[in-house]
Amino acid sequence: MIYPIVKFGDPVLDTKAAPVTEFDAGLRKLLDDMFESMYAAHGVGLAAPQIGISRRIAVIDVTFKEDPKQQLVLINPEIIHTEGKISQNEGCLSIPEFRENVTRPKKVTVRAQNAKGEFFEHTGEELLARAFCHETDHLNGKLYISHISALKRDLMKRKIRKLIKAGEW
Repeated sequence: MIYPIVKFGDPVLDTKAAPVTEFDAGLRKLLDDMFESMYAAHGVGLAAPQIGISRRIAVIDVTFKEDPKQQLVLINPEIIHTEGKISQNEGCLSIPEFRENVTRPKKVTVRAQNAKGEFFEHTGEELLARAFCHETDHLNGKLYISHISALKRDLMKRKIRKLIKAGEW
């Protein structure tokens, strides 16, 4: 099932997501649906709040279907180590058509659980590191625009309000 992507302005995106405690068939179905929804939206990462579900779940595939072995499921993830810094253009499925330069760690290690509830650690660099940070931010009720200047953020919000008023958001 493909879920619609929740857009900026929906309160679920500003709320810290609840931890996952049950690792059952329902969770596995949700994970499959999240990958399907992410691919349909042309994303490389998707957090459950972005489909209106306030749970600490994210899926990532920085290869965008090119290498199925690269699919990652992060349940209850925590960033446990970062190294370096890199500024790159970043966007978000929940804020379509907008992109800004965001400084993030160049290398990130995340500790999470898989679909069976088993803990694991994974280290990523460049785009994968960015995805770890971006999706974990979503689970903490933060969007990438919290990492840009107040001036750029206010300008973006103003443009979004105009889009909402025009019925285009």
